[in-house]
Amino acid sequence: MKLKFTLVAAILLAITSLNAQEISDTSFGKGLINFTAKDSSFSVKFAPRFQVRSMSSWDHDGNQYGSPDHNFIVRRARLKFDGFAYSPKLKYKLELGLSNRDISGANQFNRNTPRYILDAVIMWSFAKNWELWAGQTKLPGNVERVVSSANLQLIDRSLLNSRFNIDRDLGIQLRHKSNLGGNFLMREKFAISQGEGRNVTEGNEGGLQYTGRIEFLPFGTFKSKGDYFQSDLKREEKPKLMLGFTYNYNQDAVRERGFAGDYMIRTDGSIYETDQTTIFADAMFKYNGFSFMGEYAKRTANDEVATELDGTTPTGDIVLTGNALNLQAGYLFKSNYEIAARFTTLNYENVTGALPTEQYTLGINKFIVGHKLKVQSDISYTTLDGNKDNITFRLGFDIHF
Repeated sequence: MKLKFTLVAAILLAITSLNAQEISDTSFGKGLINFTAKDSSFSVKFAPRFQVRSMSSWDHDGNQYGSPDHNFIVRRARLKFDGFAYSPKLKYKLELGLSNRDISGANQFNRNTPRYILDAVIMWSFAKNWELWAGQTKLPGNVERVVSSANLQLIDRSLLNSRFNIDRDLGIQLRHKSNLGGNFLMREKFAISQGEGRNVTEGNEGGLQYTGRIEFLPFGTFKSKGDYFQSDLKREEKPKLMLGFTYNYNQDAVRERGFAGDYMIRTDGSIYETDQTTIFADAMFKYNGFSFMGEYAKRTANDEVATELDGTTPTGDIVLTGNALNLQAGYLFKSNYEIAARFTTLNYENVTGALPTEQYTLGINKFIVGHKLKVQSDISYTTLDGNKDNITFRLGFDIHF
């Protein structure tokens, strides 16, 4: 591990020392290093970022709230590189995670090693309005997941996302966009991937994963790709709307949530497989400081209960199936303070044993340099099956060079 950190530090030092004169005119939030070769054969942008969180949580025991649990964490710490290679039509992105939450998840299928690599993908614009992606990156799933964790309106993503998203995977993606007349834009995204999530190195258990997403923008594009960051920081002068629909099919999935969760391993060492299907419908709307995001998710499986080879004895593993609704809105004042609120409800299939959940969240943000430098706080009230209650208060800051 020390060797890897030393190597990263040496690379950054070398780039900085060799090209210091090239980056003297950069500014905060535009990347720590921006370099383009003299012959325009490649470019590199380097932008580190990290997020620090403080959390206090109170559980209700049926009569009163108990003593709070406190937690301080570095939620994310990442190194991001992007640019183009050989031609501006061939772009790349490399993102590495350093925090415990970024690299956790070691298992026998990634040689029990830390999962440093988040993204390692090339993007080739091979024809007008067409792109081919190859490597490891986010699948075209629900809009909340595809929005970078650097650009969130509340401290973290919703319960819908944590339970039902399809996240990152290894494979290829084909993307296209077309104009349907006037400002009306349509985008189509298709992916074929390994189906087990990121940083898998040992074989390909089960089958492949197939994802399709279509997006409609009836009023044209958002400013600065604002459909993929939360809060209306650009204060859209005209209403802007994106409607998205995603279908994901993970054939012979071997993990409890397709891309994540435990591998469903039988006592004889073989792995239980079952087809999983996830659908999403979502929307993003922005106008004059007001923003709204809505999402619906549903996951089904052929057989939720994993069994031994005899087909009847449960292994103890259960596919997390059910549905969720997430509604989120906020208003950004001209002082760059924002008030935001979120409502999330989760309903699981009975076989999972998970209780229906509702969560209400209220947040206050101060944007100093947009999402690049901000202070956020929110408070959430969560109830399980209408009985077990929890209150959580979170405070944090983000800094992105």
